[in-house]
Amino acid sequence: MADLVQGLLISLMAVHSTQQIGNRTMTQTGTEPGFQPKTFKGWTRISNHTKQPNSTDLYLYVDPGSPFTAYTSGVLSTWVIPSSYVLAMLVGIPSNAYILAFLKVKLQTKSWSTVVLYLNLALCDLLLLLSLALRIHYHFSGCNWIFGEVSCRFVTALFYGNVYCSAQTIACISLKRYLAVVKPFLYRRIDKSSMAILTCLVVWFLFGAAIVPELLVRQSYVVAQVGITTCHDILPLEEASHSSLVAYRLMLICLGFILPFMVCVYSHMAVVYHLGQSSCDWKPFIRVSTLVFIIFATCFSPSGILHMAHYIRLLSGEDDRLYGYYKLAVCLCCFHSCLDPFLCMLFSKTAGAELQFISFRGTANGRAVKT
Repeated sequence: MADLVQGLLISLMAVHSTQQIGNRTMTQTGTEPGFQPKTFKGWTRISNHTKQPNSTDLYLYVDPGSPFTAYTSGVLSTWVIPSSYVLAMLVGIPSNAYILAFLKVKLQTKSWSTVVLYLNLALCDLLLLLSLALRIHYHFSGCNWIFGEVSCRFVTALFYGNVYCSAQTIACISLKRYLAVVKPFLYRRIDKSSMAILTCLVVWFLFGAAIVPELLVRQSYVVAQVGITTCHDILPLEEASHSSLVAYRLMLICLGFILPFMVCVYSHMAVVYHLGQSSCDWKPFIRVSTLVFIIFATCFSPSGILHMAHYIRLLSGEDDRLYGYYKLAVCLCCFHSCLDPFLCMLFSKTAGAELQFISFRGTANGRAVKT
């Protein structure tokens, strides 16, 4: 009997010692024993140490070996990215504002359907660039968000929504040019004004579908190890509230980047081929069209590919170390918003060649077709 009591006492002491070790591990790392969050992913906890009695702060805990701390304090996040955003705003906002005024005047003299699409593109670009203002402060502050949760959700949704909105609008412009050059008889039968309005409505519908999930989930969290409040850069993707975002964003990449990119590739190749088969000299128009396509591919391809690779790695259980490279690639999308107004001006100068080609193929008597 004495041996049995002694054995029970030893067992209780061992269990108590194990619990103390586990509690110390939980306190030191901020995570459950054995739980190692992925890079830029975290585990949430509600803190009772708040300034207001009725409020709670949501904290995220990251792996101590995560490169997240190096990212938030590194040159890439605190200097390269915000400096790129500043340059994009300085060039893009005045140029897009000018092109909006310029195209508004052209509504009275040029093709209404074409001008509407370019107005839609300029508006998307302008909204994208305006959303960078708070993000510039955020990056210069070491990825510390001070503007509250509501503004974080709004800026995040506006930023990513307009990136895809711009890509979709460019794809619609490319498709319109393809129909005008390759399918002129079909193009003549289309009600181009109604088609332009419908196209803009579809683009903005997809824009709304893209931003709603970002508005519904929490985007800002306090990172316990470094004491900063991040906005969208680190999310608890393993929590029920955020787990569906990974699959949703993959679908969004397909609709917002891959599909528009494929449309632009096919449209450009078909237009260049048919212009090359013509007996007339269309080299100026081909050069401008090729320049627009190259700039589109250069600006949007890196971010789209890295974004998809980033979320595929998350779905497969890998780390998300590509996120920092993706954030750098997003800067190229912002620079495309700066270049769109200048590309629009180039196309306005070559519009006569396009009209001439449509007239050559689509009419037998040489009369130009209104586009």
